[in-house]
Amino acid sequence: MEKIKVQDAVGAVLIHDMTEIIPGVVKGPRFRKGHIIRKEDIPVLLGMGKEHIYVWDQTPGLIHENEAAERLARSVRGPGLNLDEPKEGKINLTAAFDGLLYASEDGILALNTLEDVVLATIHNYQPVKKGDKIAGTRVVPLMIDEKVILEAERIAQTFPNPILEVRPLKTFKVGIVTTGSEVFHGRIKDKFGPVLRRKIENWGSIALEQTFASDDVSMIQSAIRDQLKHGAEMILVSGGMSVDPDDVTPTAIKEMGAQLITYGAPVLPGAMFLLAYLEDVPIMGLPGCVMYSKTTVFDLVAPRILTGEHLTRLDIVKLGHGGLCLECPTCTYPRCSFGK
Repeated sequence: MEKIKVQDAVGAVLIHDMTEIIPGVVKGPRFRKGHIIRKEDIPVLLGMGKEHIYVWDQTPGLIHENEAAERLARSVRGPGLNLDEPKEGKINLTAAFDGLLYASEDGILALNTLEDVVLATIHNYQPVKKGDKIAGTRVVPLMIDEKVILEAERIAQTFPNPILEVRPLKTFKVGIVTTGSEVFHGRIKDKFGPVLRRKIENWGSIALEQTFASDDVSMIQSAIRDQLKHGAEMILVSGGMSVDPDDVTPTAIKEMGAQLITYGAPVLPGAMFLLAYLEDVPIMGLPGCVMYSKTTVFDLVAPRILTGEHLTRLDIVKLGHGGLCLECPTCTYPRCSFGK
């Protein structure tokens, strides 16, 4: 780039946007990058307080910040993301549809270790809505050595999955089995069902008819099998998840031959959470907090399963960092620290 006097700029090509600010009237680009300066532009530029401007000098090996930011954005973009137009050297990536953000934390770190490269994102596994801002890219200098951007593009290609992508939640048929002799015999009213049904439907899935079982291993297993017969692709078993002698839900699930991923999670509320797979069908044992706490471990795990992800014990263990809900008087999840 080259710095020249405004009076000598006729015919030169602007290298960046020129912002005009008139309080209460306008604040935005008066001249865009690539604009060829005309004679009539000179008094306008002087009126904007510009004595000198930077123009394109076509130095080999250097690229403009807008091009660099766009190439960075394209290198990290996976499915489910749109790119905004470059603005003052920055490109925003937004969600193309509702879903869950999958971000490679290692990939983000690797790119940001490159000098003069900036990639800022929201937290991994965060639920997003269409149009939500997901990330922004830019470079620090107005002009940057293209070798830096080529290295960023190379790094992005070394990861098996895109550094950033939004995965839609699939539509599952979800079976609900509520355990507990007190509910089964009608001594108390079930409160799990309405909560679970509302969450399932908000995620775009279908809640099958809820079934009930007393605190009996064989009855719980029979209820789970009935849900499978009715086409359940995910099963939620509520109640009976503590260590009391009468709480036999974990035993019932394990003794069905299900692959136990975890019984217990480093999340509060939700420590007594169970995840298992019976062949390909995920089964979640839900503790009592799901019934009365607005956001729990269930809200962190279920959406990931609904994207089609097969979770491991390590995935659950990692929830400990950020797994403490502060139980604010007004819940703002997911725009808070929980699950981050």
